Amino acid sequence: MLYKKKVLFICTGNSCRSQIAEGLLKFLGKEKFEVFSAGSHPSKLNLHAIKVMEEIGIDISGQKSEGIKLFLNTGIDILITVCDEANNHCPIFPGQIERIHWSIKDPFVSWNYDPDQLENFRTTRKIIKTKINEFLKIRSL
Repeated sequence: MLYKKKVLFICTGNSCRSQIAEGLLKFLGKEKFEVFSAGSHPSKLNLHAIKVMEEIGIDISGQKSEGIKLFLNTGIDILITVCDEANNHCPIFPGQIERIHWSIKDPFVSWNYDPDQLENFRTTRKIIKTKINEFLKIRSL
């Protein structure tokens, strides 16, 4: 059995960007990784994130918004911060860890569902999907 590298996506609230990234890598990575997401100040999963992922056939509704400390001693191999705030305040993880930073604008406007907000989330999804495809391409060489 092959060892699956553990990948953790981190943003501030763990409601949008890191959740989208988790769902995309689980789907696009074809089960090559164990994928998680967390936040420095976890809140809840954003409905807009769920909706834009449903649009491309990925269900993230079962994912949870969790704190970073939950993952500190779990053997994370690759840590990817998806916002500058999380990158600046991310704790040091033990062991040999590959650390990557993607500065992605927050699509969040409000917790109230508004179809007009979906375009911001689609843009974020597209940016993250491009970055994940680049990430996967490097790892398949």
